[in-house]
Amino acid sequence: MALARSRRRAAQVDYWPGFVDAMSTLLLVIIFLLSMFVLAQYFLSQEVTNKDTVLNRLNNQIAELTELLSLARADKRDLQSSIATLTASLAAAEGERGRLQGLLDAKAGAADAASGEVVTLSGTLDEQKRISAQALAQVELLNQQIAALRRQIGALEAALEASESRDRESQTKIADLGRRLNVALAQRVQELARYRSDFFGRLREILSQRSDIRVVGDRFVFQSEVLFPAGTDAINPGGKAELDKLADALKELEAQIPSEIAWVLRVDGHTDKRPINSDRFPSNWELSSARATAVVKYLIDRGVSPNRLVAAGFGEFQPLEDGDSEEIYGRNRRIELKLTER
Repeated sequence: MALARSRRRAAQVDYWPGFVDAMSTLLLVIIFLLSMFVLAQYFLSQEVTNKDTVLNRLNNQIAELTELLSLARADKRDLQSSIATLTASLAAAEGERGRLQGLLDAKAGAADAASGEVVTLSGTLDEQKRISAQALAQVELLNQQIAALRRQIGALEAALEASESRDRESQTKIADLGRRLNVALAQRVQELARYRSDFFGRLREILSQRSDIRVVGDRFVFQSEVLFPAGTDAINPGGKAELDKLADALKELEAQIPSEIAWVLRVDGHTDKRPINSDRFPSNWELSSARATAVVKYLIDRGVSPNRLVAAGFGEFQPLEDGDSEEIYGRNRRIELKLTER
């Protein structure tokens, strides 16, 4: 006998401290990842803001330089037009000079007069050449200014391209962080689904003896008669016994699900479509809400955390079946339990 008791004590190993350590480590890792994400978001937002400021300044400079380039090109066109006019005048003057020289050769008697005219035209020609030289100098200066503007625009385009490259890198980092966050959220949803499956399995075990308690989709359904007398929100003794089992299962679930998973048990009250009108319950809305609230309060009294419970009343507007028979009325009068995200 003593040997058997010794063996049983040796076989009982306390796994709880290791489980607590593992969950604490998981919680710290999640907090660390969230902190890194927040810091990354902050620095990326700062970088994006600075980039936008630099980009706006560069765009303003490009606009100013473009306007200066347009003005310079307009001046260049004016000067080229002036040069063309002066060139035409020069050609006309040279033609006139040739004509006068011919007259000089043909008419020796008119040499003095023609010579004076040639001198005048030569002076005019020299003046036109001087003006043309000034215009060419201005065109050359404008060409140099245009070349300088083009170099500045090239430098600005290079800076803009570098800024856009940094922006693409930032967007890539933000997208990567977003994907990581989505993966973490998906893992949380999968964990909640697993716990929901375990919870429903446990409820099936402890409530399997009742034919008026069944599973409909992702919800556990209590017929109202299991918990309440007709037309009231007072839980009967048999209903309290069933809710005691539910409370024990919920407390086990609270101990298993990590605290960072935001889950609640939603208690939904439903009635049949026959109207009710009493001092306490003017309509089925009040009756369904009062019954859901009564279940929630009872579970809280049995030790379930209030922040894990939600009460909702749907009146007669979410029936399981349509029809007017007593059997269908009975199925539509119900309390539904759904484990869901907060």
